[in-house]
Amino acid sequence: MAKHAPSKMTSQRQLRVGETIRHAISSVLTRGNVFDPDLERTSITVGEVQISPDLRHAKVFVLPLGGAGTDTVLEALERNRHEIRKLVTRQLTLKYSPDLRFLGDRTFDRMDETRAILTRDEVRRDLDEGRDAPAGKDREDK
Repeated sequence: MAKHAPSKMTSQRQLRVGETIRHAISSVLTRGNVFDPDLERTSITVGEVQISPDLRHAKVFVLPLGGAGTDTVLEALERNRHEIRKLVTRQLTLKYSPDLRFLGDRTFDRMDETRAILTRDEVRRDLDEGRDAPAGKDREDK
């Protein structure tokens, strides 16, 4: 489930390991194993984990519930990065423990932007014109 465009082709192994790490981080944050006031009072969604081909570096895309306070949550996660890494490593069976880098998940913002674009009058007009064209005809033929 790649929401964020990776720089290169992602292997099945990277996707599988990324998803395993995502579940482990979600579990650690849900159980409250990290003792930080900023993290304890916030419900955090881990949207995606992208892992490097050598499985040593992971980008973790997170979003606090409701989207408010993202900067505070990212700072708290960064402060506790080593503790989270240690707790996640206990749940994994990897040769190396990946270095975690926390980033804000902008997927929902992009969806809102796309929805706003699709509701513009000129875009709706173009979409309606495309539906009215006879089947098999290109738009340039008009």
